[in-house]
Amino acid sequence: MIRPLSIVPWICLLLAGTFLARAAQSREGDTVIVVYNQNVPASRELADDYARHRQVPTNQLFGFDLPASETISRNTFQEKLQKPLFDLLTTNQFFTLSPRIVPATRERPGSVYQEVSAFKIRYAVLCYGVPVRIAPDTNIVETGMDRVRIELRRNEAAVDSELSLLPLFDQGIRLFGPVNNLLYGANEGLQINPLGGLLIVARLDGPSPAIARGLVDRALEAESQGLWGRAYFDARGLTNGEYKMGDEWIRAAAACARRLGFETVLNDSPPTFSPSFPLSHVALYAGWYDSHVSGPFTRPKVEFMPGAIAYHLHSFSGHEIRNATQYWVGPLLDKGATATMGCVYEPYLAGTPNLAVFFARLLGGFSFGEAAYASQSMLSWQTTVVGDPLYRPFARDPQTQHSRLTETQSPLLEWSHLRSINMNAASGMNPDPLIAFLNQLPLRAQSAVLEEKLAELLVGQNQIDFAIDAYRRVLKLHPSPQQAVRVELEMARFLTVQKQPEQAYSVYQEFLKNHPEFPEPVLVHQKLYDLARSLGRKNDAEAHLREINRLIPPAPSQTNSPSKKS
Repeated sequence: MIRPLSIVPWICLLLAGTFLARAAQSREGDTVIVVYNQNVPASRELADDYARHRQVPTNQLFGFDLPASETISRNTFQEKLQKPLFDLLTTNQFFTLSPRIVPATRERPGSVYQEVSAFKIRYAVLCYGVPVRIAPDTNIVETGMDRVRIELRRNEAAVDSELSLLPLFDQGIRLFGPVNNLLYGANEGLQINPLGGLLIVARLDGPSPAIARGLVDRALEAESQGLWGRAYFDARGLTNGEYKMGDEWIRAAAACARRLGFETVLNDSPPTFSPSFPLSHVALYAGWYDSHVSGPFTRPKVEFMPGAIAYHLHSFSGHEIRNATQYWVGPLLDKGATATMGCVYEPYLAGTPNLAVFFARLLGGFSFGEAAYASQSMLSWQTTVVGDPLYRPFARDPQTQHSRLTETQSPLLEWSHLRSINMNAASGMNPDPLIAFLNQLPLRAQSAVLEEKLAELLVGQNQIDFAIDAYRRVLKLHPSPQQAVRVELEMARFLTVQKQPEQAYSVYQEFLKNHPEFPEPVLVHQKLYDLARSLGRKNDAEAHLREINRLIPPAPSQTNSPSKKS
């Protein structure tokens, strides 16, 4: 369970209609080192594959003799990974070190240490097989531990987070508790570099080597074609109290996505998305606060778009990232997410990534790695970053993307039109010209995505009958399975609102036939029961009531429950 830590929350810098980031560096692969486990063949194979895709020079791939488990002891981490990697970075002149003299004060003696004065490397990519978390070591006692809060007197950490401070290695960073990230909230991606004391460390990992390899493939696809789809944010409806900060982050992240034109859903109520919630075309997801994967993410298939970024905030969301069924990181990757983050041990709320900063920077053009580290106020702590750190899904501005898709007649053009419509709506444009634009757009007649948007705009203008007609057209345009679920339920709801119970009843009946796998059929039978009663169909109402009782059997009475044996 995440407990809050009393740190002043960062205020999200929302996008102001222009992009924050510069174009990606040419040959960014030159700025990367790749780390693999010599004892895991798939780890070396993945390193070679990544280097080929991202044009990383072969002399920047390093293998280490490491345990194959997700956990590594502090001593083994230091002796077999941390110090050897630092030595390689300095001997190969990826880091240039210069002495720095710290004068003596009344409180402490003077000292001399080596600091990074020049660098060639900004990123480190850890491959499947490299341990994920450093186990706690209670035998380590450091000066000053007794002067900090007891919950911070801990030395367990994420391997990624600990390695991110390699530029400060010679300064003898303490092991207990977190270290403040001086680059937290950086407004320019290139600011995040070893001169500022930070190496961007992320991993290609997951429940299997194939899944880890797929993170790169999908990232490259999204960079080429764009990251398109819908955005889903799952807050808890908090307006006060010590956990409010988490909700503020998520609400601000949703605002960022909405301003960039994503079709954005914000659930601002205590329960997380239910299993039956129709998650379609998922490009972005952030929510909290379930301990293990839940809701629609437990279904056999989740409609993640290529390049999708998904994150669930929980204390142990990344405790076992090679587990496809437990916690969050592993299951999200197993279902098709391209990038995510998670915590390997208890981080406290303020020690988790600030999602408002993360999404603002990512949507503004930062790479995934840059956004991940700009959003962390604490390092040498608990966050693992999973995905290609070079992945930059929003390097192009929307107009450039639109022109490119138009020239190539890409089927993704429908999403670009949708984003343009939503950006205009977010700027305050009256819906009428947007409706007129869709009505005259030839592509709309072939697009379930744009036809559904037309229906939504018509509902907003209280043109319900026209909206129902648009929903009917959506269902003839081969919507995705979850889009069809959403549209059929919306159509039935609005038919009920328009006092057309016969048609609503028919749609709900057809829905049960079309979607036998729907996780919560009782919800539909309840609608059918109410409609049958309003239509005077006594037998039908009784049949639906029997089905409801079958799906939700009454709890056994206390008198009928078996007695405990002594």
